Amino acid sequence: MEHEEILHRCFRCGYCKLPGNYVDVNCPSYLAFRFETYAPGGRMWLLRAWLDGKVSASARFADILFSCATCGNCVAHCAFPEFKDRLLLVFTAGKEAFLDEGIAPPPVRDLLTKNQIHGNAYGKPARQRTSWSEGTDIPLFSDQEYALFADDVTAYDPRGQEIARSVARLLQQAGVDFGVLAGDFRSDGNDVRALGETALFEDLAAHNIKEMNRLGVQKILTLSPHSLNAMKNDYPGQGGKQQVFHYTQALAFAMKNLKFKTGLPEIRVTFHDPCYLGRHNADYESGRMILRAVPGVKLVEMDRNRKNALCCGGGGGNFFTDLLSGGDDTPARVRVREAAATGASLLAVACPMCAVMLEDAVKTENLENLLAVREVSELVMDASCL
Repeated sequence: MEHEEILHRCFRCGYCKLPGNYVDVNCPSYLAFRFETYAPGGRMWLLRAWLDGKVSASARFADILFSCATCGNCVAHCAFPEFKDRLLLVFTAGKEAFLDEGIAPPPVRDLLTKNQIHGNAYGKPARQRTSWSEGTDIPLFSDQEYALFADDVTAYDPRGQEIARSVARLLQQAGVDFGVLAGDFRSDGNDVRALGETALFEDLAAHNIKEMNRLGVQKILTLSPHSLNAMKNDYPGQGGKQQVFHYTQALAFAMKNLKFKTGLPEIRVTFHDPCYLGRHNADYESGRMILRAVPGVKLVEMDRNRKNALCCGGGGGNFFTDLLSGGDDTPARVRVREAAATGASLLAVACPMCAVMLEDAVKTENLENLLAVREVSELVMDASCL
């Protein structure tokens, strides 16, 4: 197994499952299940024991391994700089080894099969990837500065499609020169790679890169931080040469072009840092820059923010596989309780997966009368003059 030489170096100090102040539990799977095996250190020891022949691969072991949300908290807070950056790589390699053994939770197999056959997590035709923009004046990509890529959630999920339309209309209003990528595009592959299916990820990436090259794409705007991560950090290894940005990174500098309504009441807003925008790509400010530019918004922070932010639990394929569901301490439910404790009436997000996960959690927690979840573009659209 790749990276197995560092497994013995972890002695389970526990910093990997905590935020920087060591007060709360910040590892999503450990938070949900409270067994040490679900913590990064526990996974390290389990993988070492498996490779040494002391434990066998099992369905239970697979559930533990594949429940990792790849949030990166362990990388941010591991006490050992010599190998901390390889922690998620170790877990991905472990998943790949289990897949090679034919062992994976059924929801993981189903998700990978859909991506293999249909090129997306929903098993929908590629021609429907831009259906969210049909009947609007949102342009398709031709020769604009940016090509807007719709991930699986914004392409096929009804809530995600609402977010896609909101983002696109706001970018239009702000004067950003873009067009929606239309053609035979497939999943960005970020979650496929996180689940250890490296060969499938490479196929998805190669296909998308070929299609972008055919269309002459130079710069990409993504709706999802997951797409940003794959296309910015992993596609170059597959031959991708495009510059890649999350839409908030372009919008933050185009906010000056927007006009806002007058007399807007003050509203308390707290911002949830998406793991793949924050910890994975070190952007904690674009979303906040946008929110601060909206009249009436008073930005308040949750105790866990920026590199200490608590993941919603949707990463690593968990949005689709739901391996972290059940119980009062699922990460999304804990996160919305933390948001409500700030006194904010709006929880702003900049990731379609986070939006769906946290909206569901608000309903489960019966917080609808206290807290609403809004995607950043929707909040800006509400305050702007159309």
